[in-house]
Parts: sequence; C-alpha cells; structure tokens
Amino acid sequence: MSKRIEVNDLNVYYDKFLAVEGVSINIEPRTVTAFIGPSGCGKSTFLRTLNRMHEVIPGAHVKGEVLIDGNDLYGPGVDPVLVRRQVGMVFQRPNPFPTMSIRENVLAGVRLNNTRISKSDADDLVESSLRGANLWEEVKDRLGLPGSGLSGGQQQRLCIARAIAVKPDVLLMDEPCSALDPISTLAIEDLIEDLKQEYTIVIVTHNMQQATRVSDKTAFFNIAGTGKPGHLIEYDDTATIFSTPKVKATEDYVSGRFG
Repeated sequence: MSKRIEVNDLNVYYDKFLAVEGVSINIEPRTVTAFIGPSGCGKSTFLRTLNRMHEVIPGAHVKGEVLIDGNDLYGPGVDPVLVRRQVGMVFQRPNPFPTMSIRENVLAGVRLNNTRISKSDADDLVESSLRGANLWEEVKDRLGLPGSGLSGGQQQRLCIARAIAVKPDVLLMDEPCSALDPISTLAIEDLIEDLKQEYTIVIVTHNMQQATRVSDKTAFFNIAGTGKPGHLIEYDDTATIFSTPKVKATEDYVSGRFG
C-alpha cells in the first residue's frame, strides 16, 4: 500500500474555462500533504483530479500527467473506476448511505466493485476497517443500525472506514473536519496520523492550525482574481511554509494578512 504521486504540468478545465494552471508536484508515500489557500483558488478542484472525480462534472477534463508509482491515471485505456478504487476520497460533509446499516456502509464500496466475499470475510473486513477508522469500539454492538444515526464525527469516521475497506493506496480528504465540532476534529486528526503509516494522504483544509498539526508538507494555492486560473505558489515542508516561506504571498496568507 501507499504510493508516490507525481503531477507534471497539469491544467484543469471546466469546458473551456481553465480553473487550475500548470501544477507540478511530487507527493511521497506515507506522508500527509495539506493543500491550503483562499476559497476559489482551485485546491479542491485539483484534489479531485488525483482520482479522476473531476471528470464526473460534464465537460470537465485535464491536460498533463498524474502518475502514481509511474502509471499515468489519464493514460489511454485507464478505467476511472479502477483509479477511484486505488485512490479513495473522503468528502467535506459526512455522507453515509442513509438507508444502509453501519455494516453495509463499510461494505458498500466492496459490493460496488462486485467483489465476491464470504460472510466471515465480510465480518473481518468490517471489523478491520472500523478499527482502522478508530470506530469499532463505539459501534460494534449496533452494526445493524443505520449509519445516519451516528454523530457527525462518527459518520465521518464511518466514511473513512468505507474508503479504506476497498484497500486503496492513496486517501484524499476534502476539508474532512469543516462540518465537525472541535472534539470530533481532534479525533479525525489523530486518525490521520495513524493512517499515514499505511496510506499516502492528501488533505484540503482552510484551518491553518490543522495543516500544521497533521501534515508533513504543505502546498499553497492562490488565484490572481475572479475568472483567473488557480496556481500552485509554493510547496515545501510544513514547518518551512509556516515559518520561513520563500514567497511573500504565502507569508501573507499563513500569517492572516489576507485570505
């Protein structure tokens, strides 16, 4: 598990509109990389290109390369569904399937992939995934109850369990704590620290303190103005970005002078 991501001169479009321009970045295995920057600068758009979720929007497409361990996700004949199995995603708001039990939520991705699995293997996978999401002890006696009955923080950890049940190599998180209270946020941050032992993790966050707490490296995105494409301005070790950035725009943003 856990893969290296290499992006080369990636341009991201919505029809003819260039949303993100010329991004090149290398993300090492078993690290947490945070994407920060003002709203509308393209960080979530760029995040979604890393597992081809961007293409779900009609007319959306990219030019450039996204390589995972040397394999181009946008190469000819590459199945986007297989890409999304390899690169899991956790969204801004917890989104367990409301009609499914906790158990079936964990297994949803596996069943979607038409993977044949025995009941005992399914039981093992449910337990290991919920343990991996640090949720097992809280829900082990109510696996048959709806996932929507859990608290917001528990629902987000259930979504993480669902994502890791299909055994991805990379985990993308788009502001996973923005809808959560501080206690639940801390639980997710602790979980991210544990998960990076096995996964390459990329997280979009507007919370500067969160970026400093959870990430090894930070990428700062910015935009010149409305209707302009977003750009990757600076990418470095998180400690460097927040203490001695090389670009003044980065310094202004992380110090709260704008954004």
